[in-house]
Amino acid sequence: MANNQAEKTVDVVIVGAGFSGLYLILKLRELGLSFRVFEAGSGVGGTWYWNRYPGARCDVESMQYSYSFDEDLQQEWEWSEVFAGQPEILKYANHVADRYSLRDDIEFNTSVVSAHFNEVTNRWAVTLDSGEIVNTQYCIMATGCLSSPRAPDFKGMDSFKGKTYHTGEWPHEDVDLTGLRVGVIGTGSSAIQAIPVIAEQAGHVTVFQRTPNYSIPSRNGAMSNEYAQAWKSEYQTRREIQRTTPNGNYYDRSKIGAMDVGDDERRRIYEESWKAGGTQFMASFKDLSLNQAANDTASEFVRERIREIVDDTDTAELLAADGYPIGTKRICVDTRYFETFNRDNVRLVDISKHPIDEITETGLKAVGEAFEFDAIVYATGFDAMTGTLLKIDIQGRNGLKLQDKWEAGPVSYLGIMVGGFPNMYTITGPGSPSVLCNMMVAIEQHVEFVADSLADMQARGADVIEADLDAEAAWVEHGIEVAYKTLYPKAASWYMGANIEGKPRVFMPYIGGMANYAAKCREIVADGYPGFVINNTPPEVKSA
Repeated sequence: MANNQAEKTVDVVIVGAGFSGLYLILKLRELGLSFRVFEAGSGVGGTWYWNRYPGARCDVESMQYSYSFDEDLQQEWEWSEVFAGQPEILKYANHVADRYSLRDDIEFNTSVVSAHFNEVTNRWAVTLDSGEIVNTQYCIMATGCLSSPRAPDFKGMDSFKGKTYHTGEWPHEDVDLTGLRVGVIGTGSSAIQAIPVIAEQAGHVTVFQRTPNYSIPSRNGAMSNEYAQAWKSEYQTRREIQRTTPNGNYYDRSKIGAMDVGDDERRRIYEESWKAGGTQFMASFKDLSLNQAANDTASEFVRERIREIVDDTDTAELLAADGYPIGTKRICVDTRYFETFNRDNVRLVDISKHPIDEITETGLKAVGEAFEFDAIVYATGFDAMTGTLLKIDIQGRNGLKLQDKWEAGPVSYLGIMVGGFPNMYTITGPGSPSVLCNMMVAIEQHVEFVADSLADMQARGADVIEADLDAEAAWVEHGIEVAYKTLYPKAASWYMGANIEGKPRVFMPYIGGMANYAAKCREIVADGYPGFVINNTPPEVKSA
């Protein structure tokens, strides 16, 4: 239905206008619910609106990283590259917003400061940065998993006289680094994409690395008409297959373990996967995330490739990730990242044993040396999955604060609802496959689940839906159990919150696979929402 943004009382408030928020608008229109959508940025696109750093690119193939709900949309959109860059993905988001006239329903440059649940009215009071308070029955947090850049906290940061940039908050205007001396702090996914592009422009680049990352060449290239048509001719079939996979991606997966074949055959398979490129390298064998011996073979294969690519032996060894299993930190996909360290204008500095001492007026001090820069790029990542939610003052029943509920780590039922916070949904929240999945598949599944539950609430004439605390506890326990059957907890990753000082070390996404997760959700809907309390009477709230 048409949305009146002047209304201070609505059925639904949506926080965020990324791919989740855009799809939610369409679903709420179908349900005939009134709503308001608040977006902190000046445009749509979520993470692709904010992350404009050089080389920003999706690690999921373009034909798969798109909406599947409208066949006409699938057929009409043309991608220019196999792995789309940020500008093209943002263009796609804007195309969707314009195609379905979504923009008029979004209030841009508007942040949500707080959301407090009123137990008398069973409604949320949502306070905006303007001071306006909006009352709503449902609050849907479509805030994204990687939307709160991790602010660096080096000593003396304010003293630097040159330009500073954060990959997660890159300026929207062009940044000219031509001929400049640039320091890049970090070698995570954003840095791996940005460093090759920066090195082509800058006079000199010094990269400060604490932990090396495994990265696979993307083998990106122009989108051929033949490849695009292969998808478009059977989009529906391939989309269905995507939804039956562990990570929502359509590609071949091995049905054998790495130790089930001889050394020569194993190497041949890895060589083929390396030449093909992309994250499907981790599907070379079925047990790379489960079996340490199997994983060791993949880890060493990639280290060997790095040693072959990088000319300087010492630099190659620093770049060759060790100490954690491959894939247990998000596997990176690159375009000539390791080759970049063969350039005369690029230097790698290891800060694993001796962290950066301080930022100075002219650069920084580290490893007993003073470095001078014209610009510093902080590629220090994100406060993933929980960061944006915890920036908002969210209070549920009895004034329970979300930050207190999550003091020991995030807990939720299905990653969709948090016990004690009625009528509040979290799209791709902690406890769901989210970042371990093709995000577009995860987003569509979650939005459709939420829309179905809202329709169910309408049909029942009910006021309140919330996670049952026992069901929430059981789901959290299940998630931990599944995670520790894998190698993932062996890495100090942002999946575990390890990149944020003081953040609880809890494996946040659900690692049981998108197919299993979606089947569980369908079962819950078919059985009348077990694990959710649906009524008009507040249930007992237990301590966080």
